[in-house]
Amino acid sequence: MSWQMLHTMIRVGDLDKSIAFYTGLLGMTLLRRTDYPEGRFTLAFVGYGDEKSNTVLELTHNWDTPAYDLGNGFGHVALGVPDITATCDQLAKAGAKITRAPGPMKHGTTVIAFIEDPDGYKIELIERKPA
Repeated sequence: MSWQMLHTMIRVGDLDKSIAFYTGLLGMTLLRRTDYPEGRFTLAFVGYGDEKSNTVLELTHNWDTPAYDLGNGFGHVALGVPDITATCDQLAKAGAKITRAPGPMKHGTTVIAFIEDPDGYKIELIERKPA
């Protein structure tokens, strides 16, 4: 049996706003969304490809919890982009919060930037120039 990373889950306060951020601003696709009325929660899965062959992001919305304390254990989700400066410019124009402008990472040469989603989760953008 081979192992495969399936998804990362984050809890979100406003599911529609989060889906709009990940699909509209970051270009992911809403793969599925399921309400669980008995448990009073909804699960939405977004990503850049089908769940069989891609790792995706699970957005969990507990209907009775409008916001979460992010704590200090979670780090970030990382996305590869071909042109980090153009990507950050486009995201900023669309209303995304850029928390670290594009530039080389501390003690290295990899070019990175950080943005935040509507709930304050950190998204690291890593420049991956096409080969």
